[in-house]
Parts: sequence; structure tokens; C-alpha cells
Amino acid sequence: MKRIFTILSLLVCYSLAYSQQTFPVNGPMDKRHTIFVFKNAILHVDYKTTINNATLIIQDGKIIDAGENLSYTADAVVFDLNKKHIYPSLIDIFSDYGLPEVKRAFDGNGAPQFLSNTRGAYDWNQAVKPEVEAHKKFVVDGRKAEELRKLGFGVVNTISRDGIVRGTSSVVLLGDEKENDVVLQYRASSNFSFDKGSSTQDYPASLMGAIALIRQTYYDADWYMNGGYKAEFNISLYSFNGNKNLPQIFEANEKQNDLRAAKIGREFGVNFIIKGGTDEYERIEEIKNSGNAFILPLNFPEGYDFTDPYDALNVTLHQLKSWELAPTNPATFVKNNIQFAITSSDLKNKNEFWKNLRKAIDNGLTEEEALKALTYTPSVLLKMENEIGALRKNMRANFIITSSNFINKENVIFENWVNGKRYQLSDPNLKDLKGNYTLQIDNKKPLRVKISGDAVNYEGVVYEDTTTNKIKISQLGAMVTMSFELKKGEMQGSYRLSSETMNPELNGNVLLPNGDWGKWSLKYDSIVVKAIAKQDTIKTDSTKGVVFFPNMAFGFKELPKAKTYLITNATIWTNEADGILKNADILFADGKIKQIGKNISAPAGAEVIDGTNLNVTPGIIDEHSHIAVSQSVNEGTQSSSAEVRIADVIDADDIQIYRQLSGGVTTSHLLHGSANAIGGQTQLIKLRWGQSPEKLKFAGAPGFIKFALGENVKQSNWGDNQVTRFPQSRMGVEQVYMDYFGRATTYNSNMSLASAAVTKKNSVTLNSIPVRRDLELDALVEIMKGKRFITCHSYVQSEINMLMHVADTFGFKVNTFTHILEGYKVADKMKAHGVSGVSTFADWWAYKYEVYEAIPYNGAIMHNVGLNVSYNSDDAEMARRLNQEAAKAVMYGGVSEEEAFKFVSLNPAKMLHIDNQTGSLKVGKDADIVLWNSNPLSIYAKPLKTFVDGILYFDVQRDEQMRKEIISEKARLIKKMAEAKSKGEGMQKPAFKATELKHCNEMELVLPR
Repeated sequence: MKRIFTILSLLVCYSLAYSQQTFPVNGPMDKRHTIFVFKNAILHVDYKTTINNATLIIQDGKIIDAGENLSYTADAVVFDLNKKHIYPSLIDIFSDYGLPEVKRAFDGNGAPQFLSNTRGAYDWNQAVKPEVEAHKKFVVDGRKAEELRKLGFGVVNTISRDGIVRGTSSVVLLGDEKENDVVLQYRASSNFSFDKGSSTQDYPASLMGAIALIRQTYYDADWYMNGGYKAEFNISLYSFNGNKNLPQIFEANEKQNDLRAAKIGREFGVNFIIKGGTDEYERIEEIKNSGNAFILPLNFPEGYDFTDPYDALNVTLHQLKSWELAPTNPATFVKNNIQFAITSSDLKNKNEFWKNLRKAIDNGLTEEEALKALTYTPSVLLKMENEIGALRKNMRANFIITSSNFINKENVIFENWVNGKRYQLSDPNLKDLKGNYTLQIDNKKPLRVKISGDAVNYEGVVYEDTTTNKIKISQLGAMVTMSFELKKGEMQGSYRLSSETMNPELNGNVLLPNGDWGKWSLKYDSIVVKAIAKQDTIKTDSTKGVVFFPNMAFGFKELPKAKTYLITNATIWTNEADGILKNADILFADGKIKQIGKNISAPAGAEVIDGTNLNVTPGIIDEHSHIAVSQSVNEGTQSSSAEVRIADVIDADDIQIYRQLSGGVTTSHLLHGSANAIGGQTQLIKLRWGQSPEKLKFAGAPGFIKFALGENVKQSNWGDNQVTRFPQSRMGVEQVYMDYFGRATTYNSNMSLASAAVTKKNSVTLNSIPVRRDLELDALVEIMKGKRFITCHSYVQSEINMLMHVADTFGFKVNTFTHILEGYKVADKMKAHGVSGVSTFADWWAYKYEVYEAIPYNGAIMHNVGLNVSYNSDDAEMARRLNQEAAKAVMYGGVSEEEAFKFVSLNPAKMLHIDNQTGSLKVGKDADIVLWNSNPLSIYAKPLKTFVDGILYFDVQRDEQMRKEIISEKARLIKKMAEAKSKGEGMQKPAFKATELKHCNEMELVLPR
């Protein structure tokens, strides 16, 4: 007892000696510098070095020495650990510990907020806040610190998770002293995300807007550093530049956002530490090639409870496969030599941390790599490896004392020493209660009891025949209390047990259901914990499915490759001067068309396809599509969003890619929506199902941008609150164009004048103040220079004429009018202007006021005037039947079949300036080819095979086989989930989630993922 008191007294003295030194002390102060010695320990110096029978010596929060056969002074406080383990305390590099909770922005229908409401000389955008410093907001939180210490953490990097540019973090100890004592590194990292957080400002309202804002901020910061500070004082840009020398952490949270963050980093020479998700294994090659370090959470998806078998209809194959394969994510990083740290972030219940870490180890992560990711790697990424993350001389005395190997399920963390201060988590002298027992209460029938877990969190069940009932167990010293309820039989009711002694068996008093007291005893049977009889036969399926590309229904187990194909004896629609060839052959290899004609000989190794009674056409090209776009297709918060790019937000996992391949589509033009006069930059893709976002892009295609006219732009149906964003009228739309192109003209002149001056990092000097690089005006200058082309959402003739007048005023042409449902009225004027193409609906009309005068003959009339006409979808479902839309040109207007099919193939290729590569079947062009079972304009026509660049991405026979495999794979996973549920794994109730089909006029807010 005296020794315990002495130790406690010394610990108190130590605490007093190392409290904040500038603070006054009310009373005596003991300044002794106690030495603590831990002997006979298994010491894990770092993730790969272990010393048996080691000694650790610490003083004043630092390690004095660590190793074997060490000497120490007689006055040291000595702990004999008797082969217990010592590990470095864990480090969480991504935490918000001690910082205020972020209150989300209201996402209702409030009035627009165009500028930041943050008062002061800060950035124009409220979500850009690099000036925020976590250490100025940090407050020690005893409850949360204890929660993290119990998990083994001693240090965290705490980040304000609010905004797109988030400011600096702080590395803090998880002690309970004042803030002055626990902050180790007050400016530890600079932080970013795609989530605007608490910002109430409208912009950005899309993922592509968030990306554009980050890019513009980088350019603005360079401009400010290179002389812009002479033009304005900006705290945010000053702080942004001041943070560049810190580690840069980007919260991305899922695989495609990871790649987006990495791409931003490459553009600006920043190698982000990317906080990822649990799905990077699905695109691990691209993740590896990004060259970034990662922070991985362990919030693996829960399985699904299929007690009701119909619930399986509400769960996708991707959800099922994610449950199975997400725990392999850390091991996949190890296999691919990608540096990563592990975080407890994103776990709703922190107590799941060790369970999920063990799950990752069960799925291939080694114990060494797990410890490395929780100690060494985070210290290296924070540039603090000489202070934390290992147990060496002069490093921080942050360590945990455990009962066994840290990853063992039965391991107990007894103590967590933070900066040399002891936090006792569990009494090492407590009796280990794990095992099987027989419980006797008075003279009633014996009950079987099973206790598992550890002293920190015991789990107990009492068996009543075949029914299991949970037991609540707590242990404090020699006192054990248990409570449970029996739900049936002669012993039905609640029981509360407390022990009097623990040796040789547990026994004591019990409060019976009727309120009387009785006696109980718990007789130990065995340490082997067995499940009840009917569960003994259950064996968990340890096999795993493979990753699909993409990892969902109709994904490929292996990506298809180009081959040599010869289609013989088919009807070939060339879209060239040869017209439609009967009983002809087509040979293609290496992604290109090699030969078209009759009696072509098959080269060695070629796959020959009998095309008898079949038709071959070029792939369909959809000039106006909104598929494969992550989050909103609109950044409609401002009159112009010319700076945003669909290229930044391609969703390679959109099932619409595969579905449209099944309709013969091979190329899609992904457009920004029509919420503002000047929309965003578009992206042309080829439907290379299974490939990464970057590999979907149509290489070498010229740039386009979406403009819009009409009701959507002037916010006709946006609600009563949306009446302050300019423009609110059709004549206001014209003024927007005049104003922006006027500004772009001036901007271009300034850039040209300054081009002879000194060029410095994306900004050029003019009159001693650099010209600010403006991504929005860059796009408009490209239009005026003929380097970017307009595709304009349009309906009524007056506005069509208006935009052509604006174009004539500033010396450029409108490339494409899309929708153009009153085009038949001004076809001659468009031809005179030099419009490259008009892309319309075949027979949509009267669905809103400005299309009341649309007619189904529109396409044929414009075609007869001599305009280049195409039919587009603007709708994911319609895109699967564009061949039938083309047939309507025959019905409405008598266009020939050959010309009608060009409406969805060669004509859009000409509009998009890619007809030298695709749109027709000609030797040397891309092998974008569709094999149909009949005339492609027939309502009964179905694609049998769709090739993109000569690669077979859709095959009707393979599709049938894949449908069978999907059913089989789902059945396997559902069975595996049932097995996991029977062994106690938590499951969630399936919930139906409708698939969203995007259209021109839809907007979403940027929300966390």
C-alpha cells in the first residue's frame, strides 16, 4: 500500500512539475524530475524492431534509454512488466479532436448568396479559408481524449474539416493537461477537400465547381505572391502561400475523388497526402500511378440483413462486393507498395476500430504493416519521425502497455503513457473471466454461460435451451457484477448478480425477479468458447470474389483487348460515298479499320464473324448527353461558370455507359447543364466501359463549352426566392454575353501586351502588377480565337438570332445550336452565319412554354436547307434508342434511310470536329463499329456487338452469360452475409435507392461523400 501511494505521489509531482511553466502556482510546488523504469518488457521499438526482456527508461516526458541490460538510479520508480508488451502509442493523422463541430450549410430554398459573408479582408469565397489555424480553436476534450487513449492513440493531427481550403492543422497530445501543454506542432499540415462545409455561399454548388475554385485559388495565390499584393490586401491568399511549405492533406474519401485530387496536385506541383476511402482497391493501378501517399479509414461497409428475401432486390452487386472486398483495401496498398497511414476517422463508433483493423489483417494486411501505418508512417508524413512514432532515445515518451501482441483479439491495453504521463485503462491484476461456465442460482436448474472479449469490454451470453440472452458484465477490482433477463420458462425475469469473492470460483448474492435475494455461483468449465449446437456446423466461406472493372454488375473480370476481326457477308452502312454495301466484308485491327470490300481474306489469328442477314454501322454518337457525370451537371450559381470542366468529374462507374453501348452508342458528348447563360466546358468520351475516367476521354478532340438561352437561364421556374441572380429576362441574357465577351476582349489585350514582359508561374506582369490569370475568361478568349466551340441550348428564334448577332459582334461563330426546336424558322439565317451543326430532338414538343411551336419536321426542314443536322438524347434512356430517333427523320420529312442514320453518326461527328476519326466506316478511321441483327432504323433492331476502337465492349451473348454470373455472384455473397450474421457480425437493413438520371436543368449541392 505504501509503495502504491509513493508511486501515485510521484506521478502527481511529475504532473505538477510539467504543467504550464508560465502559469502561477497556488501553493507548494514539487520540482522533482522522476525517472520511471519499465523492466522485463517485450519492447516494440518501432514497427519492425522488437526487443525481448527489454528496459525502457523515461524522464520528463522523454525517453532516456531503451534496450537490454540498462542501468538506472536507485531512486527510480520501477515497474516490472513481467513480459507484457510496450508499443509506441498510435498516431491518428486525420482527426478533428478538440475542434468545434462543423455545422452544415442550410441546403434549402433560401435566397441566393453570391459573395462571402465573412467580414474582413478575406477571400471572395467563404469556403476558401486557408487563414484558419486549428491551434487557435483547439480545446482539450477530456471525454474524447479518453476514448482515443483507450484505443491506444497518444497523438492526433487535428484538422478543421470545414471548407474547401481548410487552413492549418495542429499535432496534439491526447493528455488531459491545459492546451498549452499538449500542442506539439501548431502548424502541422495544410488541408483541402471538395466539401464546402459550413459555407452558406451559393458557389460552388457542384463538384466541378469545387475543383475549379481550388484551381483558381492556386493561380490567385501565385498572382498575389508575384505582385498582386500591390493591387489588394488579401489575408486568405497571403495565408495560402504561407502554408505551401507544410504537408498538404486532401480529404477525397473515394477512389475517383482521389484521382481528381491527385490531378490537381500534378497541375500545381503538389504531392498531396490523400485521405481516401475504402474502395481504392477497385482502381489500384491508377491510384498507384498517381504517386501519392494515402490515409485510409477503416469504416468498412456493413453487410445486409436478408431476413426478408425480397430485400435482396434493393441491394446492388456493387454494394455486396464492397462489403466483401473493402477490408482488403489496406492489404492492396501494401501489395502495390503505396505509402499509407491508417485513421480512426469516419468510424461512427470508435469501438469498432480494433475489430475492423483485425478484419483488415484477416484480409491480408500484415501486423507489421498495420503497426507501421499507425505509428511510423503518420510520423513521417507529418515530418515528426524524430519525435513520435517509435521508442528511441530522446523521443517522446508516448507508449502503451498491453497484455500481448497488439493485434490479438484478446489483447488488453492496460496503460497509455502520453508524454510520460500515465493513464491506466485496465487493471493488469484483474481476473480473466473469458471461458465457458455453469451458472447455479439457488436450487434452480443450471444454466450455460459464455464470456468472451476482454476486461475493458466483456461480452457474455446465457443459454436458455436454444435461446441466447445477453449478459451485461463489469469488473472493478475483486468485484464482478452481472445482469441479464430470461425471456421464458420457469426462470423468466431479470437477474442482478454481484460477487463476494473470485477464488476459486465466482459466487455471491443475486437479486431475483420477485425482489428476493438468493445465492449464485459460476463454475468454470473450459477456456474453449463453443457456440450452441446448431451453430457448430456453420463454416464461414473464406473464398473471395475478384474485383470487376468497374466493380459492379456487368463489370469485366478482365478488361477486353483489341483483336483482329473480320465481319463477312454483311450489309455495311459506310456513311461515305460508297453508301450502303450489300454482302460486303469489313476488317479491323489495332483499333482501326483496315479494309472494306468483298471477299476479304482473314489474316492469321483473326476472329471471323458471319454477318449474313446482319447490318454493320459506325457507332452512334450522342451530341448532347449528361451520363457519366459525378454529382451535379450544373454549376448554376452564377451567370457564367466557364471555368468549370466536365472533364474533372467523369464518373467511369456509371452503368449508363454499358446500357448505351447495348444501344450502339460509342461516343458521348458530356455537357454542362442549362442553368446559366455561360455554362461549363464539355467533355467528349468514348464508352470504354471498365476503363478509368482519364481513359474514357476522346484524345485530341477540340474543346467545347455549353451556352444556354431561354427559361432555364432566366430562372423562370426556380421558385420565388430565385429572383436576384442576373439575368431575370431574355434581354438580360444578351447583356450577359455582351458583358462577358467585352471583359474577355480586354483581358486578352492585357495578356497580349504583357506577353513581352517577364513571365512568372502562370501570371504575367503589366505595369508592375501582374495580370491575374482568370480561368473563366480564358475559356471565352479560346472561343474568340477559334480554339473552343460553343454548343448552345436554345429554343425560340429570337434568341437564336440574338446569339448569332453577339458572335458576329465579337468575331466568332456559334458552332452548334442544340435542342433548337424553332430552328426550322431561322434555318437560312443559321446557314448564312456559318453554324456548323444543329442538334435537335426528333419529336419532343409542348413540354414547356418555349417549345409550344416545335414540330417533328424540324430536323428534316433544317436538313433540306443544307444544315448539318443531328438528333441527340439529353436523356439516358433515349440514348439507348437513338437509332429509332434517327428513323423518325424518315417518317417526318421523308429523309432517306442512309441520310437519316447519319443524323446520329456522321453528322454529330462533323459538329464535334472528329469526323476525320469516327462517324463513318472508312479505312484508317477508328473501329467504332456496331453489328445489328437487322436494319438499324427498325424498331426491332438490336445491337449484337458494339466495338469501340476495335475492342468488343458489348456482346449480346456475353451479356446473357454475365446476367447468369451476376445472379450467381449475388447468391454467393448473400449466403456469405448470412453466415457472417450467424457469427454475430452486425448487419444493416437494405434500403432501395433510385438511380438518378441527369438532365439539363438539374442542380445538386456539393455534399460530403
